[in-house]
Formats: sequence, structure tokens, C-alpha cells
Amino acid sequence: MDFIIVCLVAMTASALTFFSGFGLGTLLMPVIAIFFPLETAIAMTAMVHLANNGFKIALLGRNADINILFRFGLPAILASFAGAAVLIWLSQISRTYALYEYQLFANTYEVLPIKLVIGSLMLCFVIMELIPRFAKLAFSLNFLPLGGVISGFFGGLSGHQGAFRSMFLLKAGLTKEAFIATGIVVAIMVDLARIAVYGLDISTYQKQLEWPLIVAATLSAFTGAYCGSKLLKKVTIRFIRIMVSILLAVVAIGLMAGIL
Repeated sequence: MDFIIVCLVAMTASALTFFSGFGLGTLLMPVIAIFFPLETAIAMTAMVHLANNGFKIALLGRNADINILFRFGLPAILASFAGAAVLIWLSQISRTYALYEYQLFANTYEVLPIKLVIGSLMLCFVIMELIPRFAKLAFSLNFLPLGGVISGFFGGLSGHQGAFRSMFLLKAGLTKEAFIATGIVVAIMVDLARIAVYGLDISTYQKQLEWPLIVAATLSAFTGAYCGSKLLKKVTIRFIRIMVSILLAVVAIGLMAGIL
């Protein structure tokens, strides 16, 4: 059942990334986190995300803007190392103690630091996606390096980099194709950096990684990316965004409360 659910989500989410505000990692990571420890889910999602963006580059990569990659992408790489290091630190302290423990319906739940932080971030990004003011927010080109730092840090920490990346690239004067392609290349740069950092700690949970599931989810994401590229002229579907936001908010609250 976990194979079926994760693969379906990977395929659907990958297609939606072409014309919706949500990224593949935003939608896929919470689903994997239902079946695996949170830090494992983030690492597995990063691998699928990297492979899927590599496939997207083959479709659209020629449209990426080199100047933007230097001004935005390089700071994002450096910041992603810091974000990934914070994730590992949160994972390590979560193995030793819980922030709070409580009982509900005869079950005992623990509020762990890593789940509280990631759940809070998920909830914040869901709110940002739903508020039109945030969706339309854009910064001048002078803030591109700062945008790279912010996007890269949160990309390394939880994989949530798309929202900030869009805010800072919207006023870069890019065509739709160049905007998407540049974002994909930046995402790959961040993924490579954070996976390198995760790899330093991967020995502690490598037995929990389900490689067949990672491969299956990646192939499903490829299928979704191909279908999405054929529907590139579609606009954002507001109803889908609202429904997905509600589901993500429920998962975020479940993580924060220690239920998931």
C-alpha cells in the first residue's frame, strides 16, 4: 500500500509542479513521513526530487538563465549546507529526548524537536501558498543573493525552497520557460548540496531507506513530469491548491503534535 500511495503522489505532484504553486517535495515528503521516520522521509524525498529535476532539465534545461544561476544559485548552495546541518542536528537531539509527552485516548505521544520544527515550517508554507498577497510578492533583482540564501537554507532544512525561490525570481524578467528551467537548475544545485550533507549522517538510518520505493517513486515522478510538460500552458488550479493545502495542514499539525 505504501508503494501505491507514494508512487501516485509522486506522479501527481510532479505533474502539478509545472502549473501549480506547490513543489514535488512539498507534497511527497509528508506522505513518505507517514510510513518512515521524518529525517528518512526528507532524505528519500530529496533523492526523488533530484532525479525528477534531472529529468526536467532534459525537457527544459536549455532555457535556464546563467546570470541568475550565479547570482541566486551559488548563495543557495552555500545556505543549503547550513540548512541540512540544522536538520541533522535536530534529528540527533530528537533521538535523545522529547520536548513534551502526553496521553490521548490511552495512547502516549511525544513532541519531538524535529517534528515540531518541520511541522511548523510546513504549516507556514501552506499559509503562504494560500494567501494571494504572498503568492504575488516579488523582490527586485538587488535581492537575488539574499533570496538564494533564504531559499537554499530552507531547502536544506526541509526541502521547502520553491516558494521563496519564486518570490525572488518573479521580477528577474524571465520568460515562463526560463523561469521554470532556472528554478529547476537551482533546485538541483540545492538538492546535490543537501544530499551530500545528509550522506554524512546517512549511516545512522541507511537501513530504513527503501531503495525500491525510491526508484518506483522516481519513475512515477518522471511520468508526471512528462505529462506536466505537455500541459505547461495550464494555469494554477485554485481548487486543487486549496484541497492540498488542507491535507498538508493536517499532516503538519499531526507532526507538531507527535501523532505522526
